[in-house]
Amino acid sequence: MERSKRQFIKGCGALLAGASVYSVTRAPLAESPNEEGESPEIKYAMVHDENRCIGCEACVHACREVNHVPEGVTRLKIERTGPFGEYPHQSYHFSRLSCQHCEAAPCVKVCPTGAAYIDKQTGIVAVNADRCVGCQYCIAACPYQVRFINPESRTADKCDFCQQTQLKQGLQPACVEACPTQALTFGNLKDPESDLVKLLKQKPSYRAKVDLGTRPKLFHIQTIEGEIKL
Repeated sequence: MERSKRQFIKGCGALLAGASVYSVTRAPLAESPNEEGESPEIKYAMVHDENRCIGCEACVHACREVNHVPEGVTRLKIERTGPFGEYPHQSYHFSRLSCQHCEAAPCVKVCPTGAAYIDKQTGIVAVNADRCVGCQYCIAACPYQVRFINPESRTADKCDFCQQTQLKQGLQPACVEACPTQALTFGNLKDPESDLVKLLKQKPSYRAKVDLGTRPKLFHIQTIEGEIKL
């Protein structure tokens, strides 16, 4: 009986300690204005032009090399659907599947340690591996199913627009630089002169699962088959 009582008290102490860590670590990482009370001038986003994409997966390989992504997992996928039409006039559709960098990210809301957060300066949804405990709550919460547990670090992983690699060097994300057909455009949604904003104004685009209210920042320009033949 005495042993059970000690175990119960010990368990309550652990729960209280965990609650304290949660309250301390989570709040500072939420998206908020800077010290001057102003909203950040950068909100990074990406456009995938499905008309230009040829499904070569150069983006996938570049991402893996630059960000040291282990075999067996990936930060992005190119999904192929089709063929459409009749031989020999057949075609395929290619679509990018990766982190949507949601403005209202479910993964951030459920993370118990603050490891999943929205970067205050860029709007990038990122992961602090030092705080991740591998609970996989974020993986379960993500409606796009793009998160995974890195088999080497044992922590949550996903696309971060090469925040810790390319962007630190003033470069474009690896996938953008590697694309041979310029199907990917990366830039600042708050800059009206950016190539990204100009492209979104020129061509109709769509985003995945907007009905969920996540406000994703990965835009797609849908494949156009061309003239209708009767």
